[in-house]
Amino acid sequence: MTDAVTTRRRDVTRQRLLDAAAEVFAEVGLDAASVEAICERAGFTRGAFYSNFETKEELFLELASLVSRERVAAVQDRVAELERQGAFADAAGNAFSIIQQVLDITSDDRLGVLLMSEIRIHALRNAQLAAAYLAQESEMIRSVAQIIADIGRTSALTFRLDADEAARLMITVWEGASVRSAMAGVDYAEMCRTTNEELARVAQLLIEPR
Repeated sequence: MTDAVTTRRRDVTRQRLLDAAAEVFAEVGLDAASVEAICERAGFTRGAFYSNFETKEELFLELASLVSRERVAAVQDRVAELERQGAFADAAGNAFSIIQQVLDITSDDRLGVLLMSEIRIHALRNAQLAAAYLAQESEMIRSVAQIIADIGRTSALTFRLDADEAARLMITVWEGASVRSAMAGVDYAEMCRTTNEELARVAQLLIEPR
């Protein structure tokens, strides 16, 4: 077996373990999750787990970092896609529709919300995890703030807050609405609808009347 094939198989195994762990951590939390449950969900033995990770805590840290990078990349990719579609040409008419579309790309289903909540809880107690979480949050804020700043420059709209503050507020509302929807047990479509409604209400408060 070539080194390339071995590396590929190892990468696939590692990714399957991460995917399985994301589900298990979301369902029962880090403390209650067991290596056995993760291995069973992934379809591997304990040997496969320990050939990739020393502990479940190490896996959790890598998963949290991976989730953070994916959320930031999703926002950045969506911004680029909207730019290609010419969405900013009518920024004055659909200012916060654009922002909603950007945030929609990272809308989590219930398990996604649970996983992010678990990451936040442990970030409060783990400096390494806290640094990673705050870094991805700052990157998301910068991405959304750039959109708000661009809208302000290309339209007649004036905002009550500067771009960074407005972006932070929008992201906070989006995440809070997602958590409340998950608690209420609504389905993904309803979660997106209620989240967008809350974002729209906040958007109206942010726009300075003429």
